[in-house]
Amino acid sequence: MVNLIGGYEDYLIHIKRASENTVSSYLRDVRQYSDYLNTVAEVSISEADRDTIEGYLVWLGEHGKSQATVSRSLASLKNFYNFLVSTGEIDVCPVRNIRLARAEKKLPQILSGQEVELLLDQPRCTDPKGYRDKAMLELLYATGIRVTELISLNVTDVSLSGGFIKCASGEKVRIIPLYPAAVKALSDYIAEVRPQLIASPLETSLFVNLSGERMSRQGFWKIIKYYQEKAHIDKDITPHTLRHSFAAHLLENGADLRSIQEMLGHSDISSTQIYAQLVKQNLKSVYNKCHPKAH
Repeated sequence: MVNLIGGYEDYLIHIKRASENTVSSYLRDVRQYSDYLNTVAEVSISEADRDTIEGYLVWLGEHGKSQATVSRSLASLKNFYNFLVSTGEIDVCPVRNIRLARAEKKLPQILSGQEVELLLDQPRCTDPKGYRDKAMLELLYATGIRVTELISLNVTDVSLSGGFIKCASGEKVRIIPLYPAAVKALSDYIAEVRPQLIASPLETSLFVNLSGERMSRQGFWKIIKYYQEKAHIDKDITPHTLRHSFAAHLLENGADLRSIQEMLGHSDISSTQIYAQLVKQNLKSVYNKCHPKAH
């Protein structure tokens, strides 16, 4: 089993040239499935049939996995078994006709304008960490970029004079404007603070941790959780919450979906259309709460 999974890993990295996140997500799902086959189903990967896989998907649900997680696992297994068919390890893909009932798509949670202000006000610019954290939060809300894109930024990706950043995602590069407060926070950080934090003058990363090396996803996750608690905001804030809030607030204030799609880097506009639903839902809730005749 390990050899099959090892071969699949090589294929994802060297042939498919999948991103690090995609590789790790696919392999995590396949390894969890492999453990299930060893310990519960007691069959090998190449012996598993449709019934085995359907049993595994039921088992995931019974063990508290959400429908979204089960759907993702099914997609991972389809990719894996298609690879095994292409290499001649098996003759037929046992996953090909399995369908899950469509889960109702939950709308993402967003912060109100007031909550965003409260969160962005939390970092105190009294020490290097405060300046850095302020710059990171302002930049995230100013641009709506993903956390992976945020920590991948280099100093050369920022144009303070032009008021924009360059954000690379795969082979695509997006140019995203910055509002003045984000430019100011970045200027202060880059000029005054970053030189004190970097471990080496050759460091290219825009944002570094207190050891002077590129900030990690986990490191930034802890930062955002810390400021959520400090602000006493009762919503579960993740780095993606600011991305969702960025898109919804732009839409509420008259931006068109195509421009938002471009800034978010969505390849398909259907991914961006969820924010239109979100804004409609928010308007309805405001109407019901505030219109004198709605009670």
